Amino acid sequence: MLRKLTLLTLTATLIVLACVPAAAQYGHPLKGSWSGDWGTTKETRNRLLLDLNWDGKAVTGTINPGPNAVPLQKTSLDPSNWTVHFEAEGKDASGRAVRYVIDGKLENLGAYNRVLSGTWNQGTQKGDFRLVRN
Repeated sequence: MLRKLTLLTLTATLIVLACVPAAAQYGHPLKGSWSGDWGTTKETRNRLLLDLNWDGKAVTGTINPGPNAVPLQKTSLDPSNWTVHFEAEGKDASGRAVRYVIDGKLENLGAYNRVLSGTWNQGTQKGDFRLVRN
């Protein structure tokens, strides 16, 4: 009976230990697709999709992947407080060059649906943004 109980306890422990790494395999906290919006006021909002990747050394990504995608050209991450800085150059709907400067902070770090929010500068427009990881 004791041997059966010990075997059962050992099996249960191994199952729990096997599940722990699976729950922790979300990857780098910034990696993934992030959706939300940015705008100059609460009433004026623009839908936004940010696709981020981590290659083991640096964060790379794209603003609004698709035919009008804007690749991030400069990225930095401060893991001591989980703040980010992104810069990119793209074109607006009329074909004019637009510079993007994005500064944000990662929140809810332990959750799958993390939040990235902060300030968004697109050309001469300045506003805020809020994204949730999909």
